[in-house]
Amino acid sequence: MKKVTTWVLVADGARARILRNQGPGNGIDRESVKEFEGSTALSRDIASDRPGRTFDSAGPGRHAMAPPSDPHEHEQVNFLREVVAYIEKASQNKSFDRLVIVAPPTALGTLRAQLSGPLAAKVTGELNKDLTKVPVHDLGNHLGHVMAV
Repeated sequence: MKKVTTWVLVADGARARILRNQGPGNGIDRESVKEFEGSTALSRDIASDRPGRTFDSAGPGRHAMAPPSDPHEHEQVNFLREVVAYIEKASQNKSFDRLVIVAPPTALGTLRAQLSGPLAAKVTGELNKDLTKVPVHDLGNHLGHVMAV
């Protein structure tokens, strides 16, 4: 019988790690497959320029323009896109059979949007929590109802 390899992606908008499970009863491997570190800079530190100014449509008033998007959110989306690109390539190389995603709500939604059809089909579980700071040996306690550890 073929051994089923499950990758567990534990991520938020700035940190991610991919862990491996080699089947029920084997637990989570202590060593990460891959770890990613993104930017933790605040929006005000990322956008160095002050917002532009514009005139009111009627009258002499002027006001600051709002930026078209939050730079911090933009950085998070780019970071998660890199993580998904790595997983996509590994999926094409048949490095794993199943994928479990653990992320807080915003990051989970961003990750879902980035998954291709074949990669999304490999997702067997999702956990809506931020477990990026939980030690590997404690992750099994959190993943019990999502996958057989």
